Amino acid sequence: MKTTINKVFQVSEPIDKVWHYLSDPAKIVTCVPGASITEKIDDKNYKGQVSLKFGPVKSDYSGEIVIEELDQSAHRMILQGKGLDSKGKGSADMTMNGLLTEKDGGTEVNFTMDVSIVGMLAQFGSRLINDVSDQLLNQFVGNFSNLLAADNSAPAATTQAATAKEAAQTSTAAPEAPAPQTDNSLNAFALAGAVVKGFFRRLFGG
Repeated sequence: MKTTINKVFQVSEPIDKVWHYLSDPAKIVTCVPGASITEKIDDKNYKGQVSLKFGPVKSDYSGEIVIEELDQSAHRMILQGKGLDSKGKGSADMTMNGLLTEKDGGTEVNFTMDVSIVGMLAQFGSRLINDVSDQLLNQFVGNFSNLLAADNSAPAATTQAATAKEAAQTSTAAPEAPAPQTDNSLNAFALAGAVVKGFFRRLFGG
């Protein structure tokens, strides 16, 4: 099964800053639900995995990403990706073309993904795959916007951290407990409601 997914969104940040983040897999992977990089082979080849959660059950999918093109002057990128589920019952190949342009004082991000799916996932059909992909992309955009916003507040946070460190050196208070780790697994049930609503809207023409 083959399908094409397109997404256009805007962020109120300068194009060079947006490019800096989008062109760095180590930075951008934190915005992709359930994804992580497991190995950096070189500057253009990476290995990673995606964790999919159905209630208490987790499934892992391993994959590879190849950066075919990173044109900083044109703010254009081409990525190739392929993945295989841990049980060997399905696979997916993807080619992504991304383009950044300056717009209204910010940056418009436009990317198109040509996806080819084999195995169990292909049985769901392109329409359902597009519904799920749209929800994931919306979540990605939200995460990416939060990442850029956090970067804007980084200088103030660094100053506050330095002040807190100086205070701690002169204090006898117990050290602060580390923050709990965040479970970045994709929660499939969280997507199900939106997908089902989309299905019935189409079914009844609403």
